[in-house]
Amino acid sequence: MTDPNCIFCKIAAGHIPSFKVFEDDVVFAFLDIGPLVTGHTLVIPKAHYPTVMETPPEVLSAINARIPALSRAVLAATGAKACHVLVNNGSEAMQSVDHLHYHILPRKPGDSFRIPWNAGTLDKASGSSLAESIKSELAR
Repeated sequence: MTDPNCIFCKIAAGHIPSFKVFEDDVVFAFLDIGPLVTGHTLVIPKAHYPTVMETPPEVLSAINARIPALSRAVLAATGAKACHVLVNNGSEAMQSVDHLHYHILPRKPGDSFRIPWNAGTLDKASGSSLAESIKSELAR
């Protein structure tokens, strides 16, 4: 299942060149051509799924089974000691390509990339109400 208009489907199929770092029957990983940091790597399913929510569990399992080795390889190749593994789901969450992709972002002390983390507060009543609402949705 691919989308003929999807740039990541075209990359995975070899129709658009990439700096491929890994490929098997389900997963394709390559360097981001607009890296946030050196070593910024994208990990995608070869089949086209827009977000985590539309991806079958077995495909997510296959991707997640490969993330540790890919992350270790990116860290070793870049000399970094830590990384972010991020997934943006939907344009409101800053997803720019409508094909599921994980970002591996190696981190070094003093690098310039920052994720704004403006933590709010969760009061007891709001937390209780929201938790119950989520539980109710899960029970559907």
